Amino acid sequence: YGRYTQDLGTFAKDEAARLRLQQGQGEGGTPRPRRPSELLEYTQGRCAPCRVCALQCQRFLISKVGEDWVFLILLGLVMALVSWAMDFAIATCLQAQKWMYGGLDTNVLLQYLAWVTYPTVLITFSAGFTQILAPQAVGSGIPEMKTILRGVVLKEYLTLKTFVAKVIGLTCALGSGMPLGKEGPFVHIASMCAALLCRFLSLFGGIYENEARNIEMLAAACAVGVGCCFAAPIGGVLFSIEVTSTFFAVRNYWRGFFAATFSAFIFRVLAVWNKDEETITALFKTRFRLDFPFDLQELPAFAVIGIASGFGGALFVYLNRKIVQFMRRQKTINRFLMKKRLLFPALVTLIISTLTFPPGFGQFMAGQLTQKETLVTLFDNQTWAKQGLNDEFEYLGILEAWHHPRSNVFVTLVVFILMKFWMSALATTIPVPCGAFMPVFVIGAAFGRLVGESMAAWFPDGIHANSNTYRIVPGGYAVVGAAALSGAVTHTVSTAVIVFELTGQISHILPVMIAVILANAVAQSLQPSLYDSIIRIKKLPYLPELGWGHHEKYNVRVEDIMVRDIRYVTLNCKYRDLQHVLQSTKMKSLPMVESAESMILLGSIERAQVGALLCHQLSPERRLQALRQKMLAGDGHRLSDASICFQISTEASSGARAAPRKPLKPALKRVPSSLAETPPAGTTDHTGIALKSLFCANAAAEPTEAQGMAYRKAKHVRISIAEEIDLGDRMTPAEILEWEEQQLDQPVDFSSAKIDPAPFQLVEHTSLHK
Repeated sequence: YGRYTQDLGTFAKDEAARLRLQQGQGEGGTPRPRRPSELLEYTQGRCAPCRVCALQCQRFLISKVGEDWVFLILLGLVMALVSWAMDFAIATCLQAQKWMYGGLDTNVLLQYLAWVTYPTVLITFSAGFTQILAPQAVGSGIPEMKTILRGVVLKEYLTLKTFVAKVIGLTCALGSGMPLGKEGPFVHIASMCAALLCRFLSLFGGIYENEARNIEMLAAACAVGVGCCFAAPIGGVLFSIEVTSTFFAVRNYWRGFFAATFSAFIFRVLAVWNKDEETITALFKTRFRLDFPFDLQELPAFAVIGIASGFGGALFVYLNRKIVQFMRRQKTINRFLMKKRLLFPALVTLIISTLTFPPGFGQFMAGQLTQKETLVTLFDNQTWAKQGLNDEFEYLGILEAWHHPRSNVFVTLVVFILMKFWMSALATTIPVPCGAFMPVFVIGAAFGRLVGESMAAWFPDGIHANSNTYRIVPGGYAVVGAAALSGAVTHTVSTAVIVFELTGQISHILPVMIAVILANAVAQSLQPSLYDSIIRIKKLPYLPELGWGHHEKYNVRVEDIMVRDIRYVTLNCKYRDLQHVLQSTKMKSLPMVESAESMILLGSIERAQVGALLCHQLSPERRLQALRQKMLAGDGHRLSDASICFQISTEASSGARAAPRKPLKPALKRVPSSLAETPPAGTTDHTGIALKSLFCANAAAEPTEAQGMAYRKAKHVRISIAEEIDLGDRMTPAEILEWEEQQLDQPVDFSSAKIDPAPFQLVEHTSLHK
């Protein structure tokens, strides 16, 4: 093998030298004058050194544009700017809603109308705008990215139009205050940004046109999407690997980390620049004590949070899927909603905003708080309730939302968890760009807070350790609950790392990891992840992993499920055989073998290619040509055999010095009656490799100069005769049928067909798992 590689390299160098020498000489063999150097015009004059230096710098920069780190810096910068601008717009929208609500405090009815109308208008606009511009922007985007990274091409998912629809639609959806997230859509936005950057940078160098290269950059973009969303680069990289990749190429590891770190850094620097923060800090900064964060006896409570979150995560995925399936199965509802596409999002928004109206039912579930404010309060390191009494703690600022004079904090938290649970499952089915990570994260934090407050009420003086009393910190339980429930819904462990980067503290690393692993174990045994569930609902072409309890699949082999009676094409077949194959099978791709006796596989040929060969052989043009030749022979104007051969197959013949050309595409648009089933040739451009050297046994020789003269003379004669006599198609139906029968008995010339020499092959004993 090593010797073969060395010989191949030597051959490539010799061939390159020969081609270079051939290009250096003119067509007549005379040496071509050397072009003057581009630097020559800059070497004269007073500013010559500066011009030369500038040109060299320009060349150096253009050559460096193709480097990975330039692309990753640009990707991180653009995504950080997009994330910051969207956060600013969303905060402005939410502030406007609060301003409208606060300004109408004299009239409750007007307050209600303002509270309900504002989000309904925003969601309706988001749904309508997305539907008109790019319906592909609807939903999370992570299921589609999982499918794309598996090698499936999804049309219009990574275009500029979808990017604009996703950004504007997501900004309006999150600005409405509905329980929706931004993490999933940001993975999709970053991937679109990477695809557009690849297209732009391919102007400087063709390296970004490579499909494998694009997949690597999309893998890095998924990490950037999470990194700039939460300012969590490490968690972002790990989360993107867990969610989008089955097999991860280690060479992409540094790309993801580099781009995500740069993106998160710029995102937080912009917050400092805008005076939102004093310095670069965590997004939801916590201040839990570090000397004694939790007692060993609290670990069972953290384990309970993990197990309960596992069941809760599976229930959330199940509920979300059932809502979608219910809407689709009810024919009447489905037909009505298809006609009134904006009615469903408006109705859902109206219901949710009515239930969260602060003077109404919203007072029992902290309805006036945004998702960010809710998380800030839930991660608060003070204990809200001691011994079940809520009057011992003074609620200040946004914490007042959790205080109700007629009920304690436990009732408020329970109502919040139950209501937000089904609201979030329902809201994520709205046809707008939205994710589910953040709502689930908030619900998990509330559940953890409920357990923490309960522990604080049961042990008011804390758990004694070495005669020292340390009070229980419910905020730590909230952090554990948030990581556990979001991990259960997405089937990831990296949510633990995201939580550490979000809160800026790693003191609860052990309880968080215990809870996340337990939650994953429970959820994976009950339901698929939310993203796999959406893939099943959308019927995307994606092969899931074989989960637990599927051991029998390892014993299923290809021979158990393969189809054995397959139509195939042989190298020495006739056009009649091609017609029979097309009429007897509907397969899009046909195997090509050397002969029916040896059955040696040579490659695969597309059905469209077989139809094109047959159409070309029986085309009216060839029939008319045969009639012309017959008439010319009758008039005594016989053309030489070489000229006729050359006239018929001008494009098919190839010489050593002929320029590379595109594969043959028959000009026929009308399909003969005998080929009603075959697609018209030239409708689609199927990629493939033309095996010229393999199938050119009967190819025409290189035309000599004499043949060229004969061809030109014949062409002249033919044109003059065609001008004098309008031949038309004078053959009777019987003659046409006879001529077609003769053509079908001729051997097939595969020299113009596109053939894939390396189709994907499996042996009979390959397991289903593999």
